[in-house]
Amino acid sequence: MASVRDIGVSAGFNLLSAFVFLLAFALLRIQPFNDRVYFPKWYLRGLRSSPLHTGAFVSKFVNLDFKSYLNFLNWMPDAIKMPESELIEHAGLDSVVYLRIYLIGLKIFVPVAVLSMVVLFPVNYTNDTLVLSKAVFSGIDKLSVSNIPLKSPRFWAHILVQYAVTFWSCYVLFKEYARVTAMRLQFMASERRRPDQFTVLARNIPPDADESISELVEHFFLVNHPDHYLTHQVVHNANKLSDLVEEKKKKQNSLVYYELKFSRNQNQRPTTKTGFLGLCGQRVDAIEYYTAEIERLNKEIAEERERAEHDPKSIMPAAFVSFKTRWGAAVCAQTHQTRNPTIWLTDWAPEPRDVYWPNLAIPYVHLSVRRLMMSVAFFFLTFFFMVPIAIVQSLASIEGIQKYAPFLNFIVENPFIKAFLSGFLPGLVLKLFLIFLPAILMMMSKFEGYEALSILERRSASRYYMFNFVNVFLVSVVAGSAMTQLDTFLKSPPNKIFEIIGIAIPLKATFFITYVMIDGWAGVAGEILRLKPLIIYHLKNWFMVKTEKDREEAMDAGSIGFNTGEPQIQLYILLAFVYAVVTPIILPFILVFFGFSYLVYRHQIINVYNQEYESAAAFWPAVHGRIVTAMVFSQLLLMGLMSTKEAASSTPFLIILPIITIWFHKFCKGRFEPAFKTYPLQEAMMKDTLERARDPNFNLKGYLQSAYIHPVFKDDDEDDNDVQNKLEMETELVPTRRQSRRNTPVPSKMSYASSPSPSSKHMDL
Repeated sequence: MASVRDIGVSAGFNLLSAFVFLLAFALLRIQPFNDRVYFPKWYLRGLRSSPLHTGAFVSKFVNLDFKSYLNFLNWMPDAIKMPESELIEHAGLDSVVYLRIYLIGLKIFVPVAVLSMVVLFPVNYTNDTLVLSKAVFSGIDKLSVSNIPLKSPRFWAHILVQYAVTFWSCYVLFKEYARVTAMRLQFMASERRRPDQFTVLARNIPPDADESISELVEHFFLVNHPDHYLTHQVVHNANKLSDLVEEKKKKQNSLVYYELKFSRNQNQRPTTKTGFLGLCGQRVDAIEYYTAEIERLNKEIAEERERAEHDPKSIMPAAFVSFKTRWGAAVCAQTHQTRNPTIWLTDWAPEPRDVYWPNLAIPYVHLSVRRLMMSVAFFFLTFFFMVPIAIVQSLASIEGIQKYAPFLNFIVENPFIKAFLSGFLPGLVLKLFLIFLPAILMMMSKFEGYEALSILERRSASRYYMFNFVNVFLVSVVAGSAMTQLDTFLKSPPNKIFEIIGIAIPLKATFFITYVMIDGWAGVAGEILRLKPLIIYHLKNWFMVKTEKDREEAMDAGSIGFNTGEPQIQLYILLAFVYAVVTPIILPFILVFFGFSYLVYRHQIINVYNQEYESAAAFWPAVHGRIVTAMVFSQLLLMGLMSTKEAASSTPFLIILPIITIWFHKFCKGRFEPAFKTYPLQEAMMKDTLERARDPNFNLKGYLQSAYIHPVFKDDDEDDNDVQNKLEMETELVPTRRQSRRNTPVPSKMSYASSPSPSSKHMDL
């Protein structure tokens, strides 16, 4: 058990680490040769030029302006100067609303921290319960509820503070939900024209023996949405073609490099080895080798493209269907298309850059099986991970080292080393144990078949939070230093679980304080330093960058990482709710994390992160739901803790809190969530009307016709136009071979004009 001295040593070490990271960042960011690492967003937008091309030779690599070294913290005020409206324009609504999660933590817990310290510190500290019990405890425990004797009337102070925390949190969450909802609607109303505003994704299209998927889609929507249907693109399984095109790009890049190298020194032909990364195999003429490889790939690409275009097996029962108006798209996306709810499923299409194309090739009927498999796999991953984490947590302590590695006693008995290990080792080991988890969870989400990057990140974030809840919070609380406690927890009846956790929570406050400092303070400071992207960029720049395009790809701007960042915030919000009444000394440590993270990520969003997609804050309902869940869980734990303290008279007063909180969540869900699930028809009509008035002659069909064609059909530099024209022709109506549809009231070749409305006698789909 870490003492106050141990926590102080750990805090000093983590503060020193954070300061070193910030100082290193301040020095590295102003060096010209690191400019692309710390300001990649401006390079990708073409708004910043490399300082390596101008000035004296030394000044191209080292900043010689010594005044800039004195202002090494000027990035902090610069990060908060940009107004929120400009930040939305600069980085998108997703990034701005993500930052507001940190602000919620500050808004809720700054007043809560003040209230808890003013009210609960004197109530807890002015008791001698722990001293009289002769139990092993630390100074921090004297500030917790553990120092209150059984049946004490002082527990009413904790109950009143819990009520204040609940009502204040609900007020802040309501205001924030309303604010984010208004921001989302305003963003969607003011946003420029985008293909996804007019497009739905239709899936599980039933097979037809007489018509192709393209013909079937066009006839269906002409009959059922005659006044609004515009065009469509069928979904092709182009995954193999994508691999070939990607391989060709790499070979083409290498060819450009060697041709440039030869042009500088024409006396010597460049050579390369044909093996792995050019390190092994037969040595050959590089230009001839890569020219031959590109010719081979061109043939394979042409064959695979032909197969992807014409083989019925490569055309999936799905299509992106575009409409003439946002109103028409909203009606289609938000309604059932047939009396059979399992076919012709329609939903809003992701924006083109948000589409995760490999998953569109997965048949819809396979998705349920895949998701069931991953749910089972996640269950076993989560609960089997409990055992190694509990074992490692037991070993990663002074007691564990002394028991299982007695030969190290002469080291750990040193007071300073003992304090350092007690306050640093458990949190660090747990952090290292979880380092590969986000990548595993993202692979699981991709296997499930979700079609958008934003959905993949939200799904991965949800599972990461559940994993943290079970393995970081519950196991760390219950496992303690002995596996017998974990066994007791798993074998206890459900009505005793909250009591067991309630007993253990005050004892684990010091562990979570150290975890917050390591994972939060030093971790966030390491994020702004960008040590890994810095090293990788320079290694690539020295050994692998061959062209300017390579240099751009080596910058690795990255994104906010919602799938890892949001679960981390939610874990700290959970800890804050749980310990706000039990051991409020943890709150200042968490508040430092919220404030520092807000500053760091605001800077990164402005200068570094290049968000891959824009979902207009579609993740907010999940964020709100997890915060409310943390509130309810903390209330139930307090009830369990009070029952162990024999404060039975307080239980009726605590039961009402989860009821109020759940009712509040249902109220917010009904009041605000529809704005995140559907697009109001009134808003759609207003935007359509405005757009027609401003730009009546805009060729919408030309704008949408190729928006959702697979990227490999657009990016190939040889036959791109021919392929695109072929795919566009597939969206035009051809003479039907089905007797029941020969009276479809449109010509065989669709013009850009609106389709006439069919009479009722022809609506036989």
